Amino acid sequence: MDLLVVGGGGREHAIIKKLKENPVVETIYALPGNGGIAADAVCVPEIGATEIGAIVDFAVSHAVGFAVVAPDDPLALGCVDALHAAGIPCFGPDARAARIESSKVFAKDLMKKYHIPTARYEVFDTPAAALAYLKTASFPIVIKADGLALGKGVLISRSYEEAEDAVRTMMEDRAFGDSGSRVVIEEFLTGPEVSVLAFTDGTAIAPMVSSMDHKRAGDGDTGPNTGGMGTVAPNPCYTEDIARVCMDTIFLPTLAAMRAESCPFKGCLYFGLMLTPDGPKVIEYNCRFGDPETQVVLPLLKTDLLTVMQAVESETLGSLTVEWRHASAACVILASGGYPRHYEKGKPISLPASAPGNVTIYHAGDRLDENGQLVTSGGRVLGVTATGPTLRQALHDAYAAARAVDFDGKYLRHDIGQRALAALAD
Repeated sequence: MDLLVVGGGGREHAIIKKLKENPVVETIYALPGNGGIAADAVCVPEIGATEIGAIVDFAVSHAVGFAVVAPDDPLALGCVDALHAAGIPCFGPDARAARIESSKVFAKDLMKKYHIPTARYEVFDTPAAALAYLKTASFPIVIKADGLALGKGVLISRSYEEAEDAVRTMMEDRAFGDSGSRVVIEEFLTGPEVSVLAFTDGTAIAPMVSSMDHKRAGDGDTGPNTGGMGTVAPNPCYTEDIARVCMDTIFLPTLAAMRAESCPFKGCLYFGLMLTPDGPKVIEYNCRFGDPETQVVLPLLKTDLLTVMQAVESETLGSLTVEWRHASAACVILASGGYPRHYEKGKPISLPASAPGNVTIYHAGDRLDENGQLVTSGGRVLGVTATGPTLRQALHDAYAAARAVDFDGKYLRHDIGQRALAALAD
């Protein structure tokens, strides 16, 4: 069987490497892919991830047996709908279900209507109304762009002045384009954060191993928000008791709510959770695999990934047992200096000649230049992942491998996993 994976980042590389483990898989096409993915798949750089018509034409002309749409933008644009219409079996939600991520307003209203625990919120269509509300608000407060914003459309404001700047940046300066034409302003929740990705066919659900992301650019959770500077799995704050509460109060009610709204969700549903003093609450939903959470979760998956994805597509997930390794994983992101703001591209990348068997380097923002040299082409360049019997061992090995990679301006956080280790010590 030939497969097609839409996307070209570290998440897609992790998906492709896992799909390759199935012996029935022959060729995997990556649209557009990247320089490092080219070692594991046939990259088609001339077709971008949001070029829906070209993606469908390629899938049909190459007799693709199964497709995976990984990023949020093509999901929101209806890539799965279009592939299905062309007769291509596909993993991912349709456009109506993808609204759970592509519209914060839709997601918050869904939770309110179906009594799924989340932060209190208000929705605003004009800067004036938002600013008037903020004058009566308590701080800190959270301001979210309604639409997709590459993981950067959420700002925590600790004063009215910061909040005013956030609103004007989103709604007047259009820093996130039309995504910021409406904003959600919600209460600031406290507690440990947990990411839980889950396979679901709309009715049955199989949660993946929990993880802990590190969004801020700098050590000690300082600096601006990024797409994620590293992650570990499992998250020690997410106990079996909490998992049962989340299943009963969040996971299953969310699936039931989507069915009741005539947009059942099939694919990977990401639950961003806050374990508050009042119990677990939803911070956000994503309609796809998280990045870089995927890079620590999939290496711990024992069950064949393609088999799971096909069960989701055929709505037979309930009859499949999805198994996980009893181990830990850590991913350290190597970024271009200056990310997430201005950074230079085209820096040659030096990789180690070999790596230990428990280490994988996932390629996110690189390309092959005219001489076949791997060079940087994005903010987050590589994700260095290691697995191990303990989190401490996984972190040790991930950082050792990260030190063996070199490119001009290489930047990384040095404290990935430290909060998790502290939680384990408690």
